Parts: sequence; C-alpha cells; structure tokens
Amino acid sequence: MSHDHHHDHDNELDPMAARVRALETILVAKGLIDPAAIDAIVETYETRVGPRNGAKVVARAWTDPDFADWLRRDATAAIASLGFTGRQGEHMQAVFNSADTHNLVVCTLCSCYPWSVLGLPPVWYKAPPYRSRAVIDPRGVLAEFGLTLPADMKIRVWDSTAELRYLVVPLRPSGTEGLGEAELADLVTRDSMIGTGLAREPAAV
Repeated sequence: MSHDHHHDHDNELDPMAARVRALETILVAKGLIDPAAIDAIVETYETRVGPRNGAKVVARAWTDPDFADWLRRDATAAIASLGFTGRQGEHMQAVFNSADTHNLVVCTLCSCYPWSVLGLPPVWYKAPPYRSRAVIDPRGVLAEFGLTLPADMKIRVWDSTAELRYLVVPLRPSGTEGLGEAELADLVTRDSMIGTGLAREPAAV
C-alpha cells in the first residue's frame, strides 16, 4: 500500500480525485483559478490549520487531567473550547491509547475525516486498500506504516461515519515531563492521531 500523498502522481489517484484533478486543470487553463493559491490552501490544511489543531488538543489532554476527562466524555465540546470547530468536525469522539490497547481510525464507506482537527485527509486514508484492510488486518496495515506493536497489545478499529468522527489520543512519550504544551504538540503527528503512528520521542523532533 502506498502512503505517498504528494499531489503530482495522477496515475495513483482514485476516480474521484482524478475527476477533481481534471476539473482543476480545466479551470487553471481558463485562467479562473491560480495553481499557487490552490497549493497554498492545501498546504494550510495539511500542515497548519489541520494537524496542528489536533496536536494542541492532544497536548492539552496530556497536561490537564480535567481537560482529558472532558475530552473522553464530550470530545466535541472539549475540542470546540480550544476554538477548533467546522467542516466535518461537528461530532467528535476521542479514543485514548493505553499500555494494552492501540486505537486505529478508518472510514470503510468513504473518507469521513475531521478536517477542522486533522486537516486534509491523506490519499492513503481514502484508498480502498486501507479502508478494507484496516478492518480485516489492522496489525498488518500498521506494520506497513512501520509500526510493529507487541503481539499481546489489543488493536481497536474505529469506523468513522458522516455522524461521528474520531481522534486518537496517543500515549505521551516518556521523558517529556518538563515540556510545555507547545513543545508537546510538536511531538504529535497526524498519523499518531489516526492511529497509524505513535507520538514522536523528544529527540526525534
């Protein structure tokens, strides 16, 4: 399964993405849209507006037990309290990784994804191989992402829907006791909030 999500591999696009790309090409050719503007918007959702928001939510949960409890009980309200609401993020549930359980998020029917918290969904999240195999072989899928979990660790798969989307709260890395929220947020990756990765160790930042 390819995890590449660059924008220049047309031969890897699914039919819907290919149609979007074709429409974009036509609009650019007619001078109706600016490719640089599109790239800037995509960059914003992929790296700024999106995953950074979710990372701040996770960092707050790591440092504030009351917020973590609120996030467990009512993720929608807790996330909204930090100002992160909007497209496909109206109804959220946070699932917390633990020492014996790892959570993985998928959308088996389409590509439901909390844009306001995680930004644009990666191409592989929308691809049929991930959507099917994440359910029937989650351990194998995680291994393809470079994440090999202990054999005795339970993997729980959560299927997003149009009504409910999920945020994985990864385990806080060891050796981060003295870090502030901003520093902790730098350890949180998009993949760790989907469940296909772990939070980074401090030395890896």
